Amino acid sequence: MEERGQKSGTRTAEIGVAAMGLLCAATGLLSRQSWLDAHMMPSFFLPHAWYVTAESGVRAALVAIGAGIVLVRRPLARACASRPSMLVSVAVAIVLALAASEFTLRHLRLRPAEWLRPAEEPLRVVDPRLGWTLARSRAAMVTVGDRTVEYAMDRSGYRVRDVSDPVDPDRPSIVFIGESMMFGEGLACDETVPAQVARGLGIQGANLGVHGYSTDQAYLHLEAELPHFHHPVAVVTLFMTALFGRNLDDDRPHLDPGLIWRPAVAHSRLQSLAKLLVPFRRERTVERGIMTTREVLRATADLARAHGAPMLILVPQVGAESPVERDLRRRILDDLGLPFVLVDLDAAWLLRGNLHPDAHAAGVMAAAVAGRLRPLVAAVRSARAGNPL
Repeated sequence: MEERGQKSGTRTAEIGVAAMGLLCAATGLLSRQSWLDAHMMPSFFLPHAWYVTAESGVRAALVAIGAGIVLVRRPLARACASRPSMLVSVAVAIVLALAASEFTLRHLRLRPAEWLRPAEEPLRVVDPRLGWTLARSRAAMVTVGDRTVEYAMDRSGYRVRDVSDPVDPDRPSIVFIGESMMFGEGLACDETVPAQVARGLGIQGANLGVHGYSTDQAYLHLEAELPHFHHPVAVVTLFMTALFGRNLDDDRPHLDPGLIWRPAVAHSRLQSLAKLLVPFRRERTVERGIMTTREVLRATADLARAHGAPMLILVPQVGAESPVERDLRRRILDDLGLPFVLVDLDAAWLLRGNLHPDAHAAGVMAAAVAGRLRPLVAAVRSARAGNPL
């Protein structure tokens, strides 16, 4: 009777092991690239081709592991049936390891993925509505790749050439909003897109770029700062499909559909870390993000127009545009009907050891923006001078 019970237990364990192997193999075989593309958002840090290679490798590994489990299911089943306490010990060890990891990570005081290091330059400070802003009235020398540049912030937190020469809100100004690419990561102030556009058009540029900002954070920042400018001539914002994943994060203050402001949502630290490493998104989350991003960009244009300034969206594209990026761009920008300028950047035009555009790439973007803004700026100036077109 005891031997019969052992055989029954072994058969049950064998069925369970075989099912696990078949599940692994089926997952690898049935996970199509189109399905993965719909759930794995483009990344600023990893080109789409790298993601495809990694995903293909994972699928192949799942098939191989599943097949291997099925092939050795009998010895695995005998081991499990003969030592059930081992399975309990393994399960308990996994639970305890996860609990210990969560406890440790909570005490590391992790911030949102876009602000992991509190002392990183340009220095950021906590803001209850925006999440963070740049520290004001300070300058710091920063080494990025093989070059050292100065990041100087004026009394309003805008990037300037010198702290002693702040942006003048009484002068006609082009207001630039966005994240580190607009700020000019790794570039001297005069090399940034806002500085080069302002120089080309002969008008003051106000660089409101803040590292790590999503599209809705940039809009909220503009909403707070634009009323300070008495003569805004244009507003330039930045949208990049490779940064769209930021618009889906809720671990920072964010806007929901309908432009409803929400505070940051507290997540398990392990969950946040897993999301950073594997940016998998549910289809519903992606669709919600597309809808909100469109609303935010439209609201940005309305806000600029309410202050008598046209809005232009700068859309940098580093390297060849993947099908996923093209679909996102079309759904968010092409169908929105707002003015934007798509600028193709060679992957060789990036800072050494850094993924941000170099001075040449910034010049290419600035030339494209200035070319689109020149007639708009002229029209605004003419209308304000009392000579309607």
